[in-house]
Amino acid sequence: MTLGLLATVGVSAAAPTSEAEATGLYTNFALASYTAAAEQGSTAGREQLANAADLAAADADEAIAAAEKIAAAVKKADLDVKGSTSVDTEDLEAAVSNLSTTFILAAADVEDVASLVDTVTEETEDLTKRLKKAKKVEAARIAEEKRKAEEAARKAAEEKAAAEAAAAQAAASSSSSSSSSSYSSTPVASTGDNSPGGAQATARSMMKSRYGWGDGEFSCLVSLWNKESGWNYQAYNASSGAFGIPQALPGSKMATAGADWQTSAATQISWGLGYIAGRYGTPCGAWGHSQSYGWY
Repeated sequence: MTLGLLATVGVSAAAPTSEAEATGLYTNFALASYTAAAEQGSTAGREQLANAADLAAADADEAIAAAEKIAAAVKKADLDVKGSTSVDTEDLEAAVSNLSTTFILAAADVEDVASLVDTVTEETEDLTKRLKKAKKVEAARIAEEKRKAEEAARKAAEEKAAAEAAAAQAAASSSSSSSSSSYSSTPVASTGDNSPGGAQATARSMMKSRYGWGDGEFSCLVSLWNKESGWNYQAYNASSGAFGIPQALPGSKMATAGADWQTSAATQISWGLGYIAGRYGTPCGAWGHSQSYGWY
């Protein structure tokens, strides 16, 4: 019956193409039925119009509720939605109020409500899309800030590690210099023999009394200074300028151990042991470095 009446007034029964069209579909059906009945001059026309008004009011309530819901969501998100942050439902509310208060209900009143429902629904859909886009933009911004913060933290950690390494190196150098200086004022125990054998005897006695190093460390020291100078207190490297049993570079460094550094094997050994202790910890440590790099 209804479909026949729709055909009479020219209303298509095809499926709606949008949410806004679907929203007022049943209202339009009721209006079409009313129009057909009214043309026939029957009382049924007034009943169909009343039904259409009820449907239009229900559609309006849903549209207004959806508009208020999205407006609340936008306010809560507090984002830039690039335009209006709410949907104007004032005209629709007034039109719905008119349906319930008018003395003589007219089809135009119902049609007005249906049209305003479509408008509010379209604006609600538009605001919903703009909110979704704003949320995506905000998510991208937060992700970028997080990436930058992580990058800054990584760089800060690297800089801290580099600073700590530099401080440790500086402390080690300071310790080495301090060790060399402290040994310079210590009396030199010497056999008085500058020969390689006498120098080794002096070194053996000195390293045990000063550092507590035993035969294992002495063996490393013998190998190290055999390589450097053959335990010759007058050994001189013409290409580098290194001098003496420990091959100090320059040889004048050994003056911190005694003024006779050029002529005393014991003075040279005293300085050399202090240098090894400060830089490598032990003769075996120095010998290991020499084997790896060719120098100590």
